[in-house]
Amino acid sequence: MKMSGKEKRIHGLLAAVCFGALVCFMALAARPVSSIAAEDKAASEGVISEASNDGITVTLETDKASYSAGEEIHYTITIENGKTLAYLKGAEFTYSNTKGLLPAAEDSMPASFPDIQPGESCTLSGVLVGDEAVLAVAAAESAAVSQPADSAAGAEKSVSPAVIAIVIIVVLAVVLALILILGRRKKAQGTENGKGKGKGTGGGAAALALLLALCMAGEVLPVQAATDSITLRPYVKFEYAGQEVMIRAVIEFRMGQNRWIVDAEDKAQNKQITCHDPSIFRDLDGVYYVLGTHITGGRSTNLYDWVSLDNVIRESYSLETRNQVRAWNEEGNKGDWFGYLWAPDVIYNETMGKYCIYLSADGDNWKSNIVMLTADYVTGPYEYVDSIVYSGFTAETFGETDAPKVLGTQEIPERYVTNGVANKKWGDMWPNCIDPCVFYADDGRLLMAYGSWSGGIFILELDKETGLRDYSVTYETDIHSDAYFGKKIAGGAYASGEASYIQKIGDYYYLFISYGGLEAAGGYNVRVFRSERPDGDYVDALGNTAYYDKYALNINQSVGVRLMGGYQWRNFTVGQVAQGHNSAFVDDDGKAYIVFHTRTTNGTEGHYLKLHQLFQTKEGWLVAAPYLTHGETLKEDGYSASEVAGDYEIILHELEIDYAGLEAKQPVMITLQEDGSITGEYTGSWSLESGTPYITLSLNGQNYSGVALEMEVEGTVFKTMVFTALGDENQVTLWGSKCVE
Repeated sequence: MKMSGKEKRIHGLLAAVCFGALVCFMALAARPVSSIAAEDKAASEGVISEASNDGITVTLETDKASYSAGEEIHYTITIENGKTLAYLKGAEFTYSNTKGLLPAAEDSMPASFPDIQPGESCTLSGVLVGDEAVLAVAAAESAAVSQPADSAAGAEKSVSPAVIAIVIIVVLAVVLALILILGRRKKAQGTENGKGKGKGTGGGAAALALLLALCMAGEVLPVQAATDSITLRPYVKFEYAGQEVMIRAVIEFRMGQNRWIVDAEDKAQNKQITCHDPSIFRDLDGVYYVLGTHITGGRSTNLYDWVSLDNVIRESYSLETRNQVRAWNEEGNKGDWFGYLWAPDVIYNETMGKYCIYLSADGDNWKSNIVMLTADYVTGPYEYVDSIVYSGFTAETFGETDAPKVLGTQEIPERYVTNGVANKKWGDMWPNCIDPCVFYADDGRLLMAYGSWSGGIFILELDKETGLRDYSVTYETDIHSDAYFGKKIAGGAYASGEASYIQKIGDYYYLFISYGGLEAAGGYNVRVFRSERPDGDYVDALGNTAYYDKYALNINQSVGVRLMGGYQWRNFTVGQVAQGHNSAFVDDDGKAYIVFHTRTTNGTEGHYLKLHQLFQTKEGWLVAAPYLTHGETLKEDGYSASEVAGDYEIILHELEIDYAGLEAKQPVMITLQEDGSITGEYTGSWSLESGTPYITLSLNGQNYSGVALEMEVEGTVFKTMVFTALGDENQVTLWGSKCVE
């Protein structure tokens, strides 16, 4: 419906009023409350101003409120660090708005402060005098433009913030009423003309109502997470030689983690190995093995002390086997023979009585394939059997693959040309055949998930008798399926996502995918979806599908439950980042684990193997233990409130993280009070479900559901209570570790 000129003018006026009111409100909200209150606060002996934010307080005070010409101005700046786990890094700062004032001596205007530890303060003292030349000019200018006394006095009066807030609220209420009236009119007209129900006007009113609610209840907004940089600008106004002058300090604070230094006798060292893209396997004798990219691996009897088997495994590949593996994609690969062999996955096939390894042989231009090798022992020697699936084929190479057998044609279908290698569009639709995960479903089927960025993650059924593709199983060709590549279960459209791994835990199949780039600054992170069926459909805790039908920069998106991001506990010398390309398994005792490689913030691309135990929340979503696994056991009947209560370091794995800057979230302090309240950096409440390990926490405007248990603090001999939980509405992970210092 076309608006009349009058209606357009009304809309324009309303928009202008809303914008102006919003700007006023934002300007008011942006002013530190302590500074507003301090503007008119002047003690008889001096003037004082206080500015604070996030536990840091700066007080600026002069010794007098009025000074005679030539008199010295003595002032102090007191910095208080009210944070619990972060110290303030010493730094230089500046002054502004000090026109007319000069340092009384060379070093009488302090402009730096030292490190300030949690709970401590620092006081700086300065001495200034008036700059007679500047003050004389200011006095002359003031006299030239002086106003009547009553007018000047009125100009100096400040309006109470409460009055400003009331005015803003009244203006917004009037605007809201006008919008609602106009909305009813438009709704009636729209209905009359059969044009709908006036959704646009209703939406605008709702948004304005929300803004009004925020204005009226600003003091109960959720507490925001601490930042690592805060700027405070305390200032005081006073008289000097009859002129109003000001001292304003501009201080930027940067925080450093208050590290927990563990004594040498209390440290615990685990034997680490390097294994990229680890796939874990528990052998028949109970020994654990991992196999990884570039033909690497290791063994362990306890999941935290590992011995490298790189040389043993590489030597188990004969020259003949190496040549057979690289037959499809050798032209684009250089360097060591194992340099392009990625992400093996191993199972024991009881039907065949063989250890079967499924291995990515990666090539340029998507010319990759997944091969199967067999052995009588998990460490080899391995023999090449055949390829499971090929990617990057063209009209010339189509016949070198098994695609003609699967599709029943010797001519390459047009869809593989339209989205093909020659025009660089293969990845728009089709997968790169890498990163296999092979597993048995509950119904006995042997399945293989595979794929990567570009076309996404697909799944194929294998023949248990041969370990190869089951050619009797056919697939449709549509947006989420292809007759050759199988059923698509996740990803696509070049949205990041690789290293799929599927593991049945409890009642669900969980699909693990790594988003982001694998480099230290690439933002690698593991996401989890679940389904009651091994081949999907898979969704996350918010109901988001695992598919991407159009491109999205998804590294920090809230799609998929992220088990962890970059983090650094106080006893860690470096932060952990880019954790990813995982596998998972359920041990004979029912405990579930995730194994992955992690990089650090030490400035290199070095990485090593880690395992964390996995737990299911009451709602059936996976959460990872806060520390490296070390034999901990979930207490099925739970703990009492008195056992869990205490001071905790917590790490909130917020989605928005500066992964390119190697950001590692650092802990802040909260206290779980025995009465069920939470105090400290965040406030809220917590509770335990009697007779279970389940814990619920409400803080930062979110509810978190998880489990509480006792763990060994990583890198130490100390045991403590911890919790790991997932946000109900934001599916963000929260870790807590009870302080043991």
